[in-house]
Amino acid sequence: MLGGAGIVAANVYASASEGWGEGSGTDSAGHVLSTGMPTIDCPDVGSRLTAVPDAARADVDRELAVLDQQTAEAYRQLQRWSQAGGRDGDSADDTIMNPLEEKRSASIGRIADTIDRAGERPQGLDTWAACTLRPGDSAQPPASQGDGTQPGEGQGQSDQGQNGQGQNGQGQNGAGQGGNGPVVSDYADITAVQPDAPAPPPQADASLGTFTSDCGVNANGLFNSDNVIVAPGVSNGAHHFHDYIGNQSNTAFASDEDLANADTSCVDRGDRSTYYWPVLRLQNGTQERDAGAPGGGTEGNAGQIVTPKQVTLTFVGNPRGKVTAMPRLLRIITGDAKAFVNGPGNANASWSCTGYEDRQLKDKYPLCPSGSDVVRTFRFQSCWDGRNIDSANHRTHVAFAAEDGSCPAGFQPIPQLVQRIVYDVPAPSVADGGRTVPLFAVDSFPEQLHKPVTDHGDFINVFDEDLMREMVDCVNSGRTCGASADDSGATGTPTASPGSGATAAPGDDATGKPGGGTGAGSSGATGTGSSGATGTEPGEGTATQPGEGTATQPGEGVTVAPVPSASRPSDVPRTGVTTEPARTTRKDTDAKAGPAGTAQPRSTTARSAPARSAPTSPAPDSSASDQATAAGYVPPAAAQTEPQAAEGGLAETGAHLWPAAIGTLLALSGLFMLLRARRMRY
Repeated sequence: MLGGAGIVAANVYASASEGWGEGSGTDSAGHVLSTGMPTIDCPDVGSRLTAVPDAARADVDRELAVLDQQTAEAYRQLQRWSQAGGRDGDSADDTIMNPLEEKRSASIGRIADTIDRAGERPQGLDTWAACTLRPGDSAQPPASQGDGTQPGEGQGQSDQGQNGQGQNGQGQNGAGQGGNGPVVSDYADITAVQPDAPAPPPQADASLGTFTSDCGVNANGLFNSDNVIVAPGVSNGAHHFHDYIGNQSNTAFASDEDLANADTSCVDRGDRSTYYWPVLRLQNGTQERDAGAPGGGTEGNAGQIVTPKQVTLTFVGNPRGKVTAMPRLLRIITGDAKAFVNGPGNANASWSCTGYEDRQLKDKYPLCPSGSDVVRTFRFQSCWDGRNIDSANHRTHVAFAAEDGSCPAGFQPIPQLVQRIVYDVPAPSVADGGRTVPLFAVDSFPEQLHKPVTDHGDFINVFDEDLMREMVDCVNSGRTCGASADDSGATGTPTASPGSGATAAPGDDATGKPGGGTGAGSSGATGTGSSGATGTEPGEGTATQPGEGTATQPGEGVTVAPVPSASRPSDVPRTGVTTEPARTTRKDTDAKAGPAGTAQPRSTTARSAPARSAPTSPAPDSSASDQATAAGYVPPAAAQTEPQAAEGGLAETGAHLWPAAIGTLLALSGLFMLLRARRMRY
């Protein structure tokens, strides 16, 4: 139940427990510096509304979405003003900033009125109407903190020296294909980053088990620019495109019932949860089908969408004690899509490279050495208030645990979702602004300039209640459960040595230590077709090099998040993008691909309980069976349909027929004797 109308300027419960790393590039106010281009900094009203009455929630959410639309349009005006040579601050105030404040003031007034009708009118909202024009800062960070160099190379060229559009689609001043970032100072050499401090040892009553759900990599290409958590009922509420795995009914208009009854891409159909995050794009000049759509090219989100090479979804325990079940339909957002202007208070981005995952970057994209892949990691909040499945700002009902695992007063530990997304993308050629090897970046709100600090993940728990209980029991008892660790068909994913009970991540061995990678070197070519594939399909991208992806060197001891079985892309290249306003959906071209999100079954599971489907699961169709057979899956004997007229060979058939043949001969003999006897009588 949500009540009251309190507002606060900071949300301590939703702040990530990890410290803001070195090289954050923040100013005295905590804002990340705007290197390379100006932008608009507006107070984030949504994050500051910590309590809204239930009756007012829908209307408030719609008005918050209007505020985002106003900021996005003002930023587009600022871009046009800058391109026209505008440098006069008063002119920008007159044409952009003052009209924006007036529009925001009206929207904020409507929010206050809506809350007033349902409860107590909030005070002080009008002070959040004014926005600030932040000029671009061309200063480059120190070399150890993202100097724009390749690993092992010298100082990179300033993004201010790039003019025009390069062969890889870099916009004016090297500012990305959409003209609003990224810039070369957004990148850092991962090999120059200091390793993180080790975590404290778990306590005696710690819950040390792990539960894995395998939901694929969005190979079927389910995208849109909605956000059903933050902006329900609002098309293009995110102003950037998301990858979706798991639940297949992810639109702004999906109800709780829609989510509960939806199809799922997860192997265990008891998991219909929604997992989504901003897409990653190569700034290589590719015009995706969303190039003219809201949330896509019209809002600065341009370039080739990259399909993840691997996605792992691992639920882990608490280092202090046992965990309790997540409530069904719990919503969690981790990270802050507006952290570039909001500051790092709610940011939770983590960027690294395979083989270097003991080193995490918060506000830089990693430049990975050859043979190493880019890794995004989200560690979601793991403390719940015990009452609410959501909150007014979508944050205060959950919190991060302290370093020792303790939750804030009134909160209880729940399984923590650790989401790891791996991309086979080459390190950009930052020395020439990405002209030779393109830059990569996440989609963002247009005024957030594709900064890596804005990375974020969203989760809605739609686990079957029995499966959730199984997860909690597994985690609390210290076992490893969930999707099978045997994923021998995964492209480029080495399996662990016999007896290890795990599958190694690309570039890691079974224990998470850096290894030789998977053979798909990050310096290799990347597919450039409109499908957005990154070289995992036949004929595209990089090939495994001999001698790569082998043993870990002795003495290496990098510790990473638990790495469960790999998810793999479809065997069919993604093509056929269809776009409607605020939506882009890719469909496989193979006639046997089945409906969007059809999971490829695995032959075994590591869960202790027998695998089963949720009661509301639709019956699997023949296309899914075809895919399963192609993948080497054989259903249990009891589940197979046995043909009734195709059993046995010729000898077996004769063995069944000979008694009938003898009987027929005896009957004919008897009839012959009867007829003969009658002739003799007469």
